[in-house]
Amino acid sequence: MPIPPRAIVFAYHNVGVRCLSVLLAHGIKIPLVVTHTDNPSENIWFGSVAELAALHDIPVITPDDPNAPEIVAQIKALRPDFIFSFYYRNMLKKAVLDIPTRGAFNMHGSLLPKYRGRVPVNWAIIRGERETGSTLHVMNEKPDNGAIVDQQAVPILPNDTALEVFHKVTCAAEIALDRCLPELIAGSARFLPQDLSQGGYFGGRRPEDGKIDWLQSAQTIHNLVRAVAPPYPGAYTWLAGQPMRVLKTLPEPKRKGRGHGPAFYCENGSCYADCGDGGVLRILAFELDGKAMSADEFKARGAGSLPLGI
Repeated sequence: MPIPPRAIVFAYHNVGVRCLSVLLAHGIKIPLVVTHTDNPSENIWFGSVAELAALHDIPVITPDDPNAPEIVAQIKALRPDFIFSFYYRNMLKKAVLDIPTRGAFNMHGSLLPKYRGRVPVNWAIIRGERETGSTLHVMNEKPDNGAIVDQQAVPILPNDTALEVFHKVTCAAEIALDRCLPELIAGSARFLPQDLSQGGYFGGRRPEDGKIDWLQSAQTIHNLVRAVAPPYPGAYTWLAGQPMRVLKTLPEPKRKGRGHGPAFYCENGSCYADCGDGGVLRILAFELDGKAMSADEFKARGAGSLPLGI
């Protein structure tokens, strides 16, 4: 029997859980998992890599700096054939990437070279893409620009939220890794260099980036709302001097705005927003001043049509 290859795994989030599961299913020996300590101020809606590792008696560490000399020395001592990174949040530097004898590989949540960088699922929805996926690629010191090993596409439907697309991307990551791993183990995998001119780099997003500009088109606003919908922070605005979170929308192409600028109103049991291009969104879920509210509850306040963003 051939000796199974050894891999150090840097992983977090659902993609980390599923891809670690793939490595285990293929019999790869994992002497160490490096993950993150959950941030108590973060909404932890995803699975735990640490719990999966514990289930399989794999040692786990959670260093603040994975590139610290003592961590590099610990990894070197384990003599890995591979390093894999699955949604690990810190960049790995050359001292770490040079350790494995058979390469270091990262799983990225887009169809590279598109959407290199941070939060690729959210950016793809904001920009109205109809397709995304996951890509396993060679890691180097520049983020997300190494040669492609395998990738799997998934559709983005017109009303999909970021959470729904992220679940698809997680499945795509599992499929791509499961498909290419036998060739990686055998040493026969082919690597396709990226044409970086066919994609761009995107930075991280902050909660304040979810502010709605109602002068934009209904489609643009709908894309923002679904890209930052819970469990992400949500899109927000102001209505009659109160903070408003817009959590779910649906375009109403047969409906025309009233022609008086961006406005919010409720009628016949539904709420609507007139947008800057004259298009209309049905507001399926919203919070006003931190309280979830229905169309009937809003109408009971006696308010008619109110300008948005004020």
